[in-house]
Amino acid sequence: MTTTNIAMAVEYYGADFYGWQRQDNVPTVQQAVEKAASYIADEPVKVICSGRTDAGVHATYQIVNFKTSAKRDEKAWTLGITTKTPDSVSVKWAVEVPDDFHARFSATARRYRYVIYNHRVPPAILAKGLTHCYMPLDAQLMHDAAQVLVGEHDFTSFRAALCQAKTASRNVHHIQVSRVAEYVIIDIKANAFLHHMVRNIAGSLMLVGSGEHTAAWFAELLAAKDRTKGGMTAKPNGLYFIDVDYPGYDLPKSPLGPVFLNLPNI
Repeated sequence: MTTTNIAMAVEYYGADFYGWQRQDNVPTVQQAVEKAASYIADEPVKVICSGRTDAGVHATYQIVNFKTSAKRDEKAWTLGITTKTPDSVSVKWAVEVPDDFHARFSATARRYRYVIYNHRVPPAILAKGLTHCYMPLDAQLMHDAAQVLVGEHDFTSFRAALCQAKTASRNVHHIQVSRVAEYVIIDIKANAFLHHMVRNIAGSLMLVGSGEHTAAWFAELLAAKDRTKGGMTAKPNGLYFIDVDYPGYDLPKSPLGPVFLNLPNI
């Protein structure tokens, strides 16, 4: 039986799910997408994602792929699947890709944005799509401190205690911290990420931005390779999976999210 390899960009609001990965008795994004895709394909579909996200984490450009014997047009995969998933999930595009394309293993880099609503009063709108910090934050100080992370390092100080990765070594391509009105945005790209790595970086950077710790402390934290010396794990509310690199594959691109911020293309 001949099969086609389909790649799709999936956007989702993670507050409605217990993460990406399929689990028993709780709603997950993978379950929602697979159920809808199986309905459209009229056969069981199992999807592979570019990067699993935790409970409460959002995505504007989660790439998935699956192989199917079903012959459907682009509209069926995008609008069809979107109509069969909860309102907090949508398929932005779908294309046929070479048989060797693998959403996870073909990826060479992944990118996240962490969005902090920096105001003394919590937000009423998008409360579960933002992380609130009432202490005034110095975004430039956070940016300067974060530059020590660029390059290949041991990120033990920023990995979750239960992280199952074989090594804590990761290569950060860039990390930028900027302010847009009342929002402070941490934009980070790396070859891969450890469990809770971005949220742990965000938690410690907020301590620098608030003046509780210095940039020198942040550098010492990285060198310490000790998670217990860092700041809290920031909430999942503000974390967005926004981009993936696939050299050699001509996939459609989407505007970097979250688009409600109207951020510059940094």
